[in-house]
Amino acid sequence: MALPIYYSPLEKGWHYTYRVICAAILAFLVVPIFVIVPLSFNALPYFTFSPEMLSLDPAGYSTQWYREFFTEESWQHAVRNSFVIAIFATLISTLLGTLAALGLSRSQMPFKAAFMALLISPMIVPLIISAAGMYFFYTRIGIASTHLGVILAHAALGTPFVVITVTATLTNFDHSLTRAAASLGASPTETFFKVTVPLILPGVVSGALFAFITSFDEVVVVLFVGSVEQRTIPWKMFSGIREEIRPTILAVATLLVCVSILLLTVLELLRRRNERLHGPSAS
Repeated sequence: MALPIYYSPLEKGWHYTYRVICAAILAFLVVPIFVIVPLSFNALPYFTFSPEMLSLDPAGYSTQWYREFFTEESWQHAVRNSFVIAIFATLISTLLGTLAALGLSRSQMPFKAAFMALLISPMIVPLIISAAGMYFFYTRIGIASTHLGVILAHAALGTPFVVITVTATLTNFDHSLTRAAASLGASPTETFFKVTVPLILPGVVSGALFAFITSFDEVVVVLFVGSVEQRTIPWKMFSGIREEIRPTILAVATLLVCVSILLLTVLELLRRRNERLHGPSAS
């Protein structure tokens, strides 16, 4: 896009400098992540680029580590655990977070700021402290080292993301629509499911995706609360780096990067849909 003709040389210089700074920051954040992609195709069991890879020799590349991931039972067990735990944790987080956001959106809600701070505290408190507290509490009530314990722990970590995204959606919510529905004879239940839910659905889905990503990528809490039966993909990768370094970890990391890109794309599409329905947010 061409610059406005009234820009001074200083403004033009800052415009291009700003773009260079943004590109440098993006490269600083993204390049280390994408370095693992070619390494995951290394034919040798090392975490370095071989001479064959650097010379683009096909003999230096292989998909054996991807085959190992999809065929080895320990990895598949970790995949099943990750999806089961993440799905159920997301459902609980979405339900609790949406209800909390609806309550916080009411103008007559007392101590709103205090409740909001309490609800998002799992995002602020260091994760190691939350994990230790959950371990002692779940051990006392007998659900430590169980799938239920890990699911509840991940749900506690994912709920703040749902609260924040749904609360942001409700900021632009037109409450006159619910009053109009009530004046036309709709019951509170009908108003909620036919008016409120369709309008806040993009925020709910966005929060659910954030909660899913949080649970799917979490490793610290599951190390405290879970056992070998609840070993997830991040736990398997962490233990693999400590015990047996194999490029299979890089193959899994590449697949997780692809999944993250897919989820972020879905979030962006939902954000644009929400803007089309309600207009840009106040921020």
